[in-house]
Amino acid sequence: MIRTEPAKVRFSVALLPCAVLIVLVMLNAWCFGEDASSGPNQMALLLSGVLVVTLGWILLALSYKDIEAKAIQSIVLAMEAVLILLTVGCLIGLWILSGIVPSMIYYGIQLFTPAVFLPSACLICSIVSLAVGSSWSTMGTVGIALLGIGRALSFPDPLVAGAIVSGAYFGDKLSPLSDTTNLAPAVSGSELFTHIRHMLYSTIPSFLIALLIFTGISLFYTPGAYNNAAVSEILDGIAASFSVRWYLMLIPLLVIVMAAKGIKAIPALTIGTLLGAAAALLFQPQRFLSPAGESLSALEQYKMILLTAYEGFRLESGQPLTDTLLSRGGMAAMYDTVSLILAAMFFGGAMEATGLMERLAQAVLSKVRGIATLIASTIGSCILCNIFLSDQYLAIVFPGRMFRSAYQHYRLDVRNLSRALEDGGTLTSVLVPWNTCGAFAAGVLGVATFAYLPFCFFNLINPVVAVVLAAFHISIKYEEEKPAED
Repeated sequence: MIRTEPAKVRFSVALLPCAVLIVLVMLNAWCFGEDASSGPNQMALLLSGVLVVTLGWILLALSYKDIEAKAIQSIVLAMEAVLILLTVGCLIGLWILSGIVPSMIYYGIQLFTPAVFLPSACLICSIVSLAVGSSWSTMGTVGIALLGIGRALSFPDPLVAGAIVSGAYFGDKLSPLSDTTNLAPAVSGSELFTHIRHMLYSTIPSFLIALLIFTGISLFYTPGAYNNAAVSEILDGIAASFSVRWYLMLIPLLVIVMAAKGIKAIPALTIGTLLGAAAALLFQPQRFLSPAGESLSALEQYKMILLTAYEGFRLESGQPLTDTLLSRGGMAAMYDTVSLILAAMFFGGAMEATGLMERLAQAVLSKVRGIATLIASTIGSCILCNIFLSDQYLAIVFPGRMFRSAYQHYRLDVRNLSRALEDGGTLTSVLVPWNTCGAFAAGVLGVATFAYLPFCFFNLINPVVAVVLAAFHISIKYEEEKPAED
């Protein structure tokens, strides 16, 4: 007999697909390293999802059509996030072409002095990461330059690396251009700008505390001469390739204002993208020249704008650090994250349709005694996923699907869940040596993960601050509250 409702399942059966997923992800991390999220982990999620469907169909005697329909319905819930990600890809490419992102980086690097090197390094990385939406790009470019400055000033490498990682992940966490910042609300059902605004409650105090600690440490050091070729290379490369103008930063400021006014993410980002295209034509005419130095025709300029929006911006200035930092963006660059979201939503939807997710949630939530322990359990689960699944995306996706019903039970707005996913999932990924983020940071900075871990003050403090806020019932939002009131 075919059932239409999930039967009561044993915990071991519910745990089986998760165990298979963990094994596959760990195998992928060993085989593919930092490239595990560029295809292998998507396949791991799909195969695990197929296992869930098979268990539901054969072992639990559920209707295959019902399981399929609910899994597809779960995928549909993520379509807004997919559209946002594709728009963000276009925006990144055009904001680089227009000089917006290069101007933000150029002025950000020049804004601070080496007299307070550690907080300056942290702030510079936060500005760059906010501008490009990527902690990896920030660490692999500006981070390397700042590490060289730190050595010249006799700062220990692990300490400088901690400041770099702290700043890079602050920007990554709050930037609407970041894939994790889009993934968390997609999984939880929140809205992008509502999610970002709600994160400020835990993120800003944590970052300020980290800056105070870095400032205190810097006071014990006597800085040397500020002379680093890597920083000069980035500044010279930007100045030679773009017309750097401070007023270009009014465009991202406008997007921020629209977000603060409650305008939805897709229209706000679309306006920002169109303004980026217009700014490129107006303020970067040198980017629209033929190899012979002649201006491109209107049709060729149109083609260049579209190709940049789709394929991303590619800089060939002859200066490797600048080229690496600014060669990114494009709709196509988002396909790895989009495919990961779709595969994860399929897996999560199948787990929910078969009742396996509910069974797992019951086991975890049996220890929950209120809102504070619920949020703490969410953050703790994200940390465990970073350790055992070795991937920050899965550390957001899996707990997000598992705990969503519990937040509904306590009538909590989903923005509480999306914030907890980032407080625990995004920030702790770089602290695990075998996680893709930890492996990447250790590789590009040349500092072992466990060496820089004690100095990643922001990454360590933020989950604690989030739990404290929950314990004192600060910034907790309920379902009946409107997102615009945040």
